[in-house]
Amino acid sequence: MGQIPETGFLRLRHILGDETATPPVPPLIPVSKSTWWEGVKNGRFPKPVKLGPRTTAWRVEDIRRLIEEGAM
Repeated sequence: MGQIPETGFLRLRHILGDETATPPVPPLIPVSKSTWWEGVKNGRFPKPVKLGPRTTAWRVEDIRRLIEEGAM
């Protein structure tokens, strides 16, 4: 997990990866966007934080915990 910061926020493209970015962003959690949002809805994945009217992000600490627990 050396590629993510200790604290802060991650946008969805940083969590699920973005092959169209330059350079491409590898996924931290290899699931589809629809699977991710279903997991958020049913509590499998952490709830997002609204940073603005069109900006949704997740706390790095929550994503690190998810990866460490192997809940994917």
